[in-house]
Amino acid sequence: MDADKILGLRQQLYDRLSIVTDIPWYRIAAIDQYERTLSKARPKARPQLGELSGIFIEEELWAGPLNPDSSDTAPASIQWFNGVGRDGNGDGVAERTNDFDLLYSVVGRMLQNGGSTEDDFSIGLWEYYHNSRSVQRIQQFARIYENFGSLDLFEHAFPVPVGSNYSYRSTWGNARGWGGRRSHEGTDIFANHGVPVRSTSYGVIEVKGWNPYGGWRIGIRDLNNYYHYYAHLSGFDKTMEVGTLVKPGQVIGWVGSSGYGKPGTQGKFPPHLHYGVYRDRGLIEWSFDPYPLLKKWENDERRRLRAKR
Repeated sequence: MDADKILGLRQQLYDRLSIVTDIPWYRIAAIDQYERTLSKARPKARPQLGELSGIFIEEELWAGPLNPDSSDTAPASIQWFNGVGRDGNGDGVAERTNDFDLLYSVVGRMLQNGGSTEDDFSIGLWEYYHNSRSVQRIQQFARIYENFGSLDLFEHAFPVPVGSNYSYRSTWGNARGWGGRRSHEGTDIFANHGVPVRSTSYGVIEVKGWNPYGGWRIGIRDLNNYYHYYAHLSGFDKTMEVGTLVKPGQVIGWVGSSGYGKPGTQGKFPPHLHYGVYRDRGLIEWSFDPYPLLKKWENDERRRLRAKR
């Protein structure tokens, strides 16, 4: 099944559940996508259950902690043992592998805490996950989906214009010495001072400001639950603030040489963009080498530009 068809079927699933629960589709989509990102980060611990949904629920949680039948599918007995599992599609069976039942069970659990308002939604997320990071991520995802009105938000752009003068190689993991010995968590893209720096993805600005190591920097969260870190900027686009929603190719700042000192420190190294990517695994984040992604995005963008000629 191709990607467009999968996204279309997911949209139908979210719309259908939205009618049943009165929860906006974009909030349902945000929950599902957050769960999907956790499963991609930990595939062995969280195998895919449904065909379309990213929801993962442990057997014990689905059937109820004290339920002697961990594979129970009877809605009445599952409810008796305070299990999460519910019959969402009305076929009389609460199936842990059914997309609608999975989503309905999670959303239904959240609805137990009140209505469908934004505050109720936040409370429901907390009661289900007991993790402020999870609540924040799902709220961020919901804002992105609501603003752009689509599930097809996985286009990417190279972080500097491909027509500009730049160079880069894989520098992830190299040793760094300023501020104590540490590992380089990113790729350095060397370019002229003032070259535009662009968002590589759809996302929301999570961090903006000064960092002693990274200088003027911006951090953007995307729908893959990746945190994109842009450092050593010479300045920010004036429209950029924490909470601002961005799209691929949108200018967020400019290449500079800030960092390695107090706010405003410049020129301790040649101008370049430090670009890093971190994956959220639920409780912690891990850096990984962005070089393969950068090469792919660079090549994809060059192909798109050639196709327009």
